[in-house]
Amino acid sequence: MTAGVIPESDYKLFGSPSFVEAMTAVSTITLAYAGAPAFFNVVSEMRDPHLFTRSLTICQVIVTAIYIVVGTVAPDHIQLPSKHIFMRILRGSRHLTEPTPTHWITWIGSTFSITTIAYIVASSIPVFSDLVSLVGALLATSLCFQPMGFMWLYDNWGPGKREKSMKWYLCVAWCVFIILTGFFLTIGGTYASVVSIIQSYQETGGSSAWSCADNDN
Repeated sequence: MTAGVIPESDYKLFGSPSFVEAMTAVSTITLAYAGAPAFFNVVSEMRDPHLFTRSLTICQVIVTAIYIVVGTVAPDHIQLPSKHIFMRILRGSRHLTEPTPTHWITWIGSTFSITTIAYIVASSIPVFSDLVSLVGALLATSLCFQPMGFMWLYDNWGPGKREKSMKWYLCVAWCVFIILTGFFLTIGGTYASVVSIIQSYQETGGSSAWSCADNDN
């Protein structure tokens, strides 16, 4: 650094992504929460269904926390899948803690197997991250957004229309917002994902399965 020059920070609290970049990111995040329909099985088996909202809130908070923690520390613990398999195979035997041939063969075999699977997935699917975004836009939104709004309106439109309370109006407005947001994410996310895939192919000169090109863009 030159003496007497005050460095300027390039830190940003909020980025300035383009529409395509923003929508592909949102679509990818949406896919992470596409398991919402699975909660129907949970509420149907609860002893007290009135506790469902509380249980759902706790579950989503825990899931979000896990996503944040894994996304933060996972790069330092990339060996964990291999270690999990290794532990399951040798659990209860002396080979788990002793440097025997069985110990090393199992460990190297577990690591090689996970590496091979990761390579197959990464190499056989070009532009994988954009594909995840496309799946999130096309399928995840139709599972997480529109159905939830429509179902509430179906259950509460008739009874609420007779009473027309302020709470009912607010819930209707919220459901309409959720439905419109879902359609916006479906259309905008699909468009952005397709554009991103096209741009990735143009920038790299084309990326195909089992090529040596970088396909994580």
